[in-house]
This record gives sequence, structure tokens and C-alpha cells, in this order.
Amino acid sequence: MNPKKLFSALLIASVAFTACKKSDNPIEDPSETIIPENISSFKEIAMIDLGGVTSAEISAYDPSTKKLFVVSNDGGTKVEVIDLSAYPTLTKSRTLTFPTNAGINSVAVSNGLLAIALDGVTKQSNGDIVVLKTTTLEEVKKISVGAMPDMVTFSPDGNYIISANEGEPNDEYTIDPVGSVSVINVKSNYTVKTLDFSGFESSKTSLVAAGLRIYGPKATFAQDIEPEYVAVSTDSKKAYITLQENNAVAELDVVAGTLTKIMPLGIRDISLADNAFDVSDLDGKIQLGVWPIKAFYLPDAISYFSANGSNYLALANEGDTRAWKGYDEEGRVKSLNLDPTRFPTASTLKLDANLGRLTVTKAFGDTDGDGDYDELYSTGGRSMSIINANTGQLIANVGKDLEQRVIDAGKYDDTRSDNKGVEVEGVTVAQVNGKTLAFIGMERVDMVAVYDVSIPESPKFVQLFSTGDAPEGLMFVKPKDSPNGRSLLIVSSEDDGTVRFYQPDKA
Repeated sequence: MNPKKLFSALLIASVAFTACKKSDNPIEDPSETIIPENISSFKEIAMIDLGGVTSAEISAYDPSTKKLFVVSNDGGTKVEVIDLSAYPTLTKSRTLTFPTNAGINSVAVSNGLLAIALDGVTKQSNGDIVVLKTTTLEEVKKISVGAMPDMVTFSPDGNYIISANEGEPNDEYTIDPVGSVSVINVKSNYTVKTLDFSGFESSKTSLVAAGLRIYGPKATFAQDIEPEYVAVSTDSKKAYITLQENNAVAELDVVAGTLTKIMPLGIRDISLADNAFDVSDLDGKIQLGVWPIKAFYLPDAISYFSANGSNYLALANEGDTRAWKGYDEEGRVKSLNLDPTRFPTASTLKLDANLGRLTVTKAFGDTDGDGDYDELYSTGGRSMSIINANTGQLIANVGKDLEQRVIDAGKYDDTRSDNKGVEVEGVTVAQVNGKTLAFIGMERVDMVAVYDVSIPESPKFVQLFSTGDAPEGLMFVKPKDSPNGRSLLIVSSEDDGTVRFYQPDKA
């Protein structure tokens, strides 16, 4: 089947309104000098160990001072400052602490400024974006934004700071802040607009029909939306925000400060050979197969790029769900009552060696409301998708090939087959030696895959290499900005607290 049919028909709800853990780099200008490098030869050049779990999550690099800033929640709310001036020798030079904030999620750098995304005193209270000078690390401004600013980035021109404020509920699900996006005007003394999604309430029915997930208990439309990650167009006019749990991408008019579209992402049909999953951790084998299930994409990271005159978004389809003490949508197939007409072999499907242990959502699938499940929806696309940035149309999906490459390399973690597979956590797109490359971080197999997406409709595998434990943040540094004049991929790994630096050989 043509992959374009796998996304539901796109419904664009257009409204112009202003409302009441991570960083991304735009693709470089194609007019910049091309450095001759071998695109399939990325290897680790340097590494620094910053401590335990959560001590290295997201990084941002300042070329003017050769400083790397790394998010750490290990033993406090911190930013570790790493000196790269003697690269590949790395030195931790300073630790910035924020003891009154409940956590730190993201950092970004532009034009000598460092933006830091911090939770409030609790994760459900309004958070802060703190702006520092990268030279002296003195505070320039502190801006209040929405609850849980999960990702912060600058527009490429440096004129705006944008944060995706996730607004997650508390564990009991008794407090559920609205999800929002904050747009900070750097040139206008850091004035801020914080936008929520209440203006789309009137389009809820049609958006849900197109694949948007709205399902939080007792939540309004605005409360249910949970912005995750931001990518900004090269011209700094538009931004695109993943709404992970909602299975959608939103569009923002940066200059006007208005949210203009919600683009639902639909589903992957796992009964099709091109979308095969390994669904069991207890079947005694690692094998991708077809099953009578579907999968919501549920993207985390997003990266903007252009090719052949069109604009695209690369999505890392991780698959986060709502699994809280007060509300948990997750369930295993064997625990569900399946419709006997839709699933005539239900007893066989429920075996542990088949679909029995697969994690699915209990919030969707009872299409006729009779108490049993007529459809089964797995939680996460286990893939990297490319969509048209203007229309939301699916252009390509790298999933089966990606997981099979990991399997063939002997690196697949079969214990995760019943959940998120390789768990595609991060993606960043950049140019290397004139080619447009997508770097795909996979949290559960501790690897990065590289695909050539110069022709977005036909991604081509380039390379697969190991990282630290649970790569969380991927950041690409252009040759003109890197400490040694060569392309540089920086990978922050959450579970072992390492930051690793990868560069290709000369061509």
C-alpha cells in the first residue's frame, strides 16, 4: 500500500488567536562551503562522563565560546558547562544550579545567549525560561511561561525563543494544567505570549475523526493537549510542535504569535508487510511480523528540513502514553475483552508468544461502545516519519528497515518487543558533504542510525553506530561552528550520564 494512505485524512483547523527536554538545530544554508567528509564513517572521537542517571539529557553548544551546556537532573536542577576549547580534550568548567525549580528540561543557544527551560516550584505550576550570557553566564532575563516547558529553542534568526509547555498532570491526575506554547520576543525586551489550544475546541469532533487523541479524564481540550518538542523553519516564520500523547503536530505563526493548525497523524497499519513489528518478548525469537493491530505514531522529537524546493518535518515516533497513578491508559492485549467477530482467533492471539503481552491503549478501540475492543492500537510508531510541513501528508516512514538493521547488527533488545521496540527518541536532520542526513536516536538499543533523506520520499540507510546508555538528546554542529572545523554530532545519554562526540572521516 502507498504509505501516504497510512496517515488519516488531514484536517486543518485554522484559527487566529492569542491565548488568554530539548533542543534542535535548523539545517544549514546550502550556500555554505561543503566540507568533503565520508557520510558513512561517523565514529566516537571524545566522551565525558557527567555522573549517574539523568545527569546528561539535552545539550546546546555555543561556537563563540566553545562551551557545551548540558541539562542535568542528577541530585538537583543543574546545567553542566563543558569547555571544548581544547577539543577533543573535554573539561567540566562549571555547574549552574537552580534549587528553587522542580526540574530542568532543555537548553538552547543563539548569538551568545543561553536559554534554559525550568519547571516551576512544582511541575504543574508555571515554569521559567532563564536567559544567560554565554560569556559570563550572568542572567539577562527570567520569563514566566506555561507549566512544564519541556523544550526550548531559538528561531534561526535569533529574534524569538519558543518553548513547548507540556502541562502534564500530577500523578493522581487531580491537577492538569493546560498545554501551551510560549513565544518570547528577544528584540522587544523578552516580551512573551503564552498560547493555549482552546481556540481549537470547536473543531474537536473533526480533528478527532482525523486521528487526534483527546481522552484525558475530565480534561478540557486545552488541558488535554501536551506540547512536547519544537522545530522552527529556516526563515524563522513558522514553528512546528509535536503533541505527543495527542498524536499530532501543531503549526505556529512565530511573528504573529498565533497557533494556526493542528495536523493529526493517523495510524500505522501493522497488518501490512511494510509495517511489521516484533510484538512479543516471550516468543523465543526476534522476528518482525504482521498482526491485526494498528499503532499511533505519538512523536517526540521533530526536525525541520528542506529538499528539492519543499519543506519537511522528520518525526521521532517514540510512543509516550499517559500512565499515571490516577489514570493509566496502558494494558496488555491478554487483559482485554476482544470482539469475537473482529478477532475470531482471540484466544490464540492472547498467548504470550503472540499478541498477549503487547502494550496497547485501553482508551481507544471500542468503536461501537459495547464494552469490547473492535480495534487494537499499539502505543508508538517505532519509526522515523517524514511529513510535508505544509500539508501534514506522510512522505516516508522508516520503521521496519530501521528495526531490521538493528536486529541484523545483533543489538535489538527483545525484552522491549512488547512495548516500544527500539524506541525512537530523537531525530535531527543536517547536511554533511552536500547530503541531507537524518540522525535517528534509539533509546532502548543505545544506537544512532543515519539515513540519507536528500530525496525525502526514498530514505537510504547510511550507517548504524552505538552510543551511551539511552540516548536522549541529539545535536548536530555545522563544520563552521564546530571546535575543529568538522561536522559534529553530540549525543547525550540519559541512563549512563555520558556525552559523546561523533565525527566522520575526511572524504
